[in-house]
Amino acid sequence: FNPADMYAADHIRRVLQTFPGVFSGIGEFTIHKEFVSAKIAGDVASLIDPAVDRIFEFCAESGLVAIMHNDIHMPFVKPEAKRFYFNQAKALLGRHPDATIIWAHTGLGRVVQPLEIHLELIEEILSDPKLQHVYFDISWSEVAKYVVATPAATRLTASLLEKYPDRFLMGTDNVALTTPEASYAVYEQYRPLWEALTPETSRKVRKENYARLFDRAATRVRAWEKANPARR
Repeated sequence: FNPADMYAADHIRRVLQTFPGVFSGIGEFTIHKEFVSAKIAGDVASLIDPAVDRIFEFCAESGLVAIMHNDIHMPFVKPEAKRFYFNQAKALLGRHPDATIIWAHTGLGRVVQPLEIHLELIEEILSDPKLQHVYFDISWSEVAKYVVATPAATRLTASLLEKYPDRFLMGTDNVALTTPEASYAVYEQYRPLWEALTPETSRKVRKENYARLFDRAATRVRAWEKANPARR
């Protein structure tokens, strides 16, 4: 769906009612994303679009986990615009404290590389008591590439994960896999990070945080479906 469509939230509601027992989350859905946003039919989404607020409002109502696909800064960003997307995203997230929201790939991409303040921006959200409902996904080989690029980058990332071990989730983000080895490629790429973490934090990031969030979501969404059956 296009998150700029004012009827996107209604579509999500209909899907839950049409296929009960299937979904526990939505996404990743794209707002501002290099190479992707322009390919989506219809109006161009933005972080200040009321249609996006409606999606998060419905996620809060139904219990769905929302995975937001959005660059943390503009591609080829100028110094004075480093926080432009981030400030809008932070305000959006703050408007929906009852929704469970995961920011995909910590906002990075092939062109959108980590600025020197990248971890500071992430911690700005993690340390905010009004944003305890926001989590970060570290899937994708591009993100792993940045994290393991140097021992210093790995060490700084590990330090942040140790400080907020319940707020990060691992994933693969691979497409059209043909071998078992390919399924574990991103996991193995992150090997220096796993080795830099305590066993408890590593276990939470790799498995337990995902299980906790989506098990809770499944319970809430099934209850919503039962209370809001499709009209016959």
